[in-house]
Amino acid sequence: MAIIDLFSKRQKALRNEMPDVYTYNEIPTPLRAQVVHILRDLFGFPQRYDINGCLQSFEKIHDLLCREYGVFHLSSQIMEGPDEKVIDFLMNQASHEEVLDTIEVSFRFASVRMTSNYNGPQLPRKVFENAVAELNARFRERGIGYQYESGEIMRVDSQLIHAEVVKPALALLTAKEYAGANAEFLKAFEHYRKGDTKECLNECLKAFESTMKAICTKRKWAFKPTDAAKELIEICLKNDLIPPLIQSHIGGVRAALESGIPTVRNRLSGHGQGATVVNVLPHYASYMLHLTATTIQFLVESEKALP
Repeated sequence: MAIIDLFSKRQKALRNEMPDVYTYNEIPTPLRAQVVHILRDLFGFPQRYDINGCLQSFEKIHDLLCREYGVFHLSSQIMEGPDEKVIDFLMNQASHEEVLDTIEVSFRFASVRMTSNYNGPQLPRKVFENAVAELNARFRERGIGYQYESGEIMRVDSQLIHAEVVKPALALLTAKEYAGANAEFLKAFEHYRKGDTKECLNECLKAFESTMKAICTKRKWAFKPTDAAKELIEICLKNDLIPPLIQSHIGGVRAALESGIPTVRNRLSGHGQGATVVNVLPHYASYMLHLTATTIQFLVESEKALP
């Protein structure tokens, strides 16, 4: 089912109440409820004679989890149906890892139901693909660093990267002179969470350029308001923004900055697509997002180190 951009979501975004980085050790109740809705899309509700395979599906999910956990029931309400037991467990289990287990096993079983040799009602591939897409979008929307891919729940990016790169970059950008870059970088994260990968690249470039313009303004280095990344990088290099200790690496740093953020954005996202629709893959956008954070952190810290 398509995700609706509700009024309340837009207001939270305006108030900067959306999560700025991923968390990994909590699955909030609203997300759990959204997963239940997705599972109902996949397996449906119980019907007479179980003609849609709902009870059979949840029973297999329930029994598999019970066997792995070494228990006989997931829920204390033993008179509940298998669908209710699985849902009750998903909604109330304290362990976020076991909640993720439940999601993973449910989606794995759904993928089995797509095969032609499954003994029961077959699940249309499109229904499964839509469910996976919504699940991953819901994870991003809530700022939870997981996604379902290739039959497994996987971490999205490294917690270390978020802790050591993204958070410091955001902290540095809270200074008044970097307000524009801060807003643009947060927008890039928001676009990434929503799956708008091309817009994510656009905002990454804006944040990168705004950071350099803010430094130029602060240091009173002459630049034109229309200067793009290439010109701004040149100005920063000429004014020794790179610490003297690594002057010999200026060429390499400059190449990384120029080819990393601006060139990728210009080639993939900043120009017309032509006859072929250009897709920016999520892992590509993720790479650019973290490269931008690393570069911003480097530039701001280098500016602080200048006399």
